[in-house]
Amino acid sequence: MRGLLKQTRELIAEGKKAEAQKLLPQVYKAIDKAARTGVIKKNTAARGKSRITALLNKVEKKEVKKVKSKK
Repeated sequence: MRGLLKQTRELIAEGKKAEAQKLLPQVYKAIDKAARTGVIKKNTAARGKSRITALLNKVEKKEVKKVKSKK
């Protein structure tokens, strides 16, 4: 789980949003499995999924702003 989260954050930092988007379902699955087996609590899992999604959306919004400002 932690490895997938780290890999996703690195992809987002590098600007590879498409690759990060493809990895997102695997991240969700790993987080949900950790919560289901008791490794992390349910709310911790929800927070983790929310934060990684928000980070990805933040990158997408920045790219849209960059495209608009270049015109």
